[in-house]
Amino acid sequence: MRIVSLVPSLTELVLDLGLEKELIGRTKFCIHPHHKIKSIPKIGGTKNANISAIIDLQPDLILANKEENTKQDIEVLIQATQVYISDISNYHEAIQAIHKIGELTNRQKESENLVQKIELGFSTLSNLSPDKKKVCYLIWNDPMMTVGQDTYIHDMLHNCGLENIFANQKRYPEVNVEEIKDKKPDYIFLSSEPFPFKEKHIEEYKLLFPNSKIVLVDGEYFSWYGSRMALAADYFKKLVEVLV
Repeated sequence: MRIVSLVPSLTELVLDLGLEKELIGRTKFCIHPHHKIKSIPKIGGTKNANISAIIDLQPDLILANKEENTKQDIEVLIQATQVYISDISNYHEAIQAIHKIGELTNRQKESENLVQKIELGFSTLSNLSPDKKKVCYLIWNDPMMTVGQDTYIHDMLHNCGLENIFANQKRYPEVNVEEIKDKKPDYIFLSSEPFPFKEKHIEEYKLLFPNSKIVLVDGEYFSWYGSRMALAADYFKKLVEVLV
């Protein structure tokens, strides 16, 4: 089987399922696992994939995502070969996607083992933060952008026992300082991706929100589904321990 992945988190999943020889193309944003990814040819980005190069590779399966890839690209590629289009906004949909990709790639046993590991890890997150601390999760700096209720990140916050202060909104809305202040978050999470928040931003946000604690968080654990989920539970537990 010849596989092209247009989704960084699913590229990691494919390689962790033991499909290194089968993966013949990936995007420039597919960076994990580091020791395996370098030998896989790049075929552009998630939003601007090199369609002709992908077709020339003659893949049997292309892994795409409704949110990360463009409708136009997928419509062209679906005429050339089988395209699995994931649409993941919560934990359960992510688990279903792992099972489906295991089925499509004849790695059912490996995907089932991975799911069992993920389920065990997430089962330890119950009552992690019983007092439901309020969080504003920022994915972009200027303009400030956060996450609504229909996102995978929102569901990960929920799994951590944290309350997303913008759960009344959808997708990735722009917000301003006053809107955030009005909701009185206990914490403001500055994500490492897609905007690369760094230590230098903490002081800036402390000035804007003196009544909230500013925390840098690893965006991969909050937004990468697939095999990254097997590591996410431990990260979430350590994070919440520091918060409370």
